[in-house]
Amino acid sequence: MTTIDTTAPVVRPAATVGVTGVRARLGRSLQRGGWFVAPFLLLYALFVLTPIARGLWLSLTDANITGEGTSFVGLDNYTEALGDPLVWSSLGHSAYFTLLVVPCITVLAFLLAMLAHHIQHAKWLWRLCFFAPFLLPSTVVGNMWRWMFNPDTGLMDHVFHLESAWLTQKSTAMTAVVIATLWWTVGFSFLLYLAALQNIPPHLYEAAALDGANAWHRALHITLPMLRNVTGLVVALQILASLQVFDQVVVMYEFGPGPEESTRTLVQYTLEQGFTSYRVGYASAISILFFLIIAAVAVGRMWLLRKREEAVR
Repeated sequence: MTTIDTTAPVVRPAATVGVTGVRARLGRSLQRGGWFVAPFLLLYALFVLTPIARGLWLSLTDANITGEGTSFVGLDNYTEALGDPLVWSSLGHSAYFTLLVVPCITVLAFLLAMLAHHIQHAKWLWRLCFFAPFLLPSTVVGNMWRWMFNPDTGLMDHVFHLESAWLTQKSTAMTAVVIATLWWTVGFSFLLYLAALQNIPPHLYEAAALDGANAWHRALHITLPMLRNVTGLVVALQILASLQVFDQVVVMYEFGPGPEESTRTLVQYTLEQGFTSYRVGYASAISILFFLIIAAVAVGRMWLLRKREEAVR
């Protein structure tokens, strides 16, 4: 009779051992940190995933604001939205606003950060002045700039003598919103640039100065390359924020579309459809399409960043 050695170790396939090890590590990780992330996951599912799923369902129905008489219409809302000229014009206004704001706010934030970084006296005062407007609510900013652009009592006409019907002419309506937005939001990008400038090693400038580089050469060959990642972050954040412009526009134009409907943005048109025309299903379809546009911009930014990092390597 053959004797079986029961003390010999059991040899398992490598794949089985690997899968078992991963499961064991995952189980231990969940036991250690699962309870810490559970509250966040619960709130995220409740306030983010659930509304998204609800909006996606409503976009496939003809739901109204009362929620009564809702029926399934499939992709009819999406077909109508893609053929709606007001959707495209509103998206064009949002894109035009973005094209104006993003370059201006990037350059202005960089220049203000350079000024605050190199100024010698009262640095805290300059930083406070540049960042303080960002802390104001949108309603305050909108009402303040609506008064400043007032042709009868506004600061623009009576102090700077820029006599123009800023808020009533199509040619200057969006420009007024851009000016107000720059003054209001430049502080955030300014803070990002200032923090990045303070992290540049001083010895780089010292070595360049010893080699005979002037201030312009140091800024061009040291400062700007060292701020490349921050500039990419500022541009990406400003694009995503500018495409969703809403607050200051509706406050400055008292919830109207502006002269000749020149300042109606896509977010504003979506709310008009949902809460003025009571077409919640159609408004949900527009918001889903807008979400896809925002997601495409974000993914495109990530792809470009990865390509640039691979090129550097």
